[in-house]
Amino acid sequence: MDITQIKYFLEVAKNQHITRSAKNLHVTQPTLTQSIHKLEADLGVPLFVPKGRNIILTPYGKYLQKKIEPVIEQWDKIPEELATMAKLETETIHMNVLAASSIVIEGIIDYKQKKDMHFQILQNPQNELFDITITTKLFYQQSLNSNNSYVCGEKIYLAVPNNEKYRGRKSICLNEVSEEGFVSLFGSKQFRYICDQFCKFSGFEPKIIFESDNPAAVKNMIAANLGIGFWPEFTWGAVDKKNIILLEIEEPICQRDIIISYNRNKMDNTNVEEFYKFLVDYFECKKSEYR
Repeated sequence: MDITQIKYFLEVAKNQHITRSAKNLHVTQPTLTQSIHKLEADLGVPLFVPKGRNIILTPYGKYLQKKIEPVIEQWDKIPEELATMAKLETETIHMNVLAASSIVIEGIIDYKQKKDMHFQILQNPQNELFDITITTKLFYQQSLNSNNSYVCGEKIYLAVPNNEKYRGRKSICLNEVSEEGFVSLFGSKQFRYICDQFCKFSGFEPKIIFESDNPAAVKNMIAANLGIGFWPEFTWGAVDKKNIILLEIEEPICQRDIIISYNRNKMDNTNVEEFYKFLVDYFECKKSEYR
């Protein structure tokens, strides 16, 4: 039973007339009759019986028609649906955002005002099926040189309360706050790992009094002076200077690299490359605002 036999059967079932059906199908009457007989032989049951000059469906034929019509209807839609999927895939950018999520989301919002693109965002370090990924690392860790990557250096400051203890200071050594309570991202976050390494280099393990997987929650807790925390130069945006002072860390050197990379996964990578260039320019623009 093949698709041609089924389509021939459905046409005859609809018209209940061999000659008319053959004309609609643009085949000869003997060809159509032979196809119906072969289908009946393959199934082992009669599908039609004569009635006057016409033919009518047997109970087997009615059952087959009921079962097969929805299948063929879906089958006929497949080419159009695949074309739609291909178009949508071309217009969808799959992103794996493991760092700087706030500024990346801002960039996507800005970009969508200029061009109607679809974005699918994941945060999965094990996932390699992406068009663009944003990661971060310690500035001295070696990066692979690639024409498909952009590396953006970013200072890390210490956000402290705007109180008598810190007011008037411009910088600090990290070991001075070894006894303070830290507000931080969860340990699974790349930024948390980097900041923990800064503390380790200074000879202490940070006392985490609040942690979250949401950067906005961490920023709000620091802004409420419920603890001190590391604050990246520009990717988290500006601080509330009434409540927070950003101190430059004298020792150790606290800096990270943000890496934006893209893959050529699609037959047409034009949209991916266009957004990648936009995002690089967006980062450069944001970085210049804070320097």
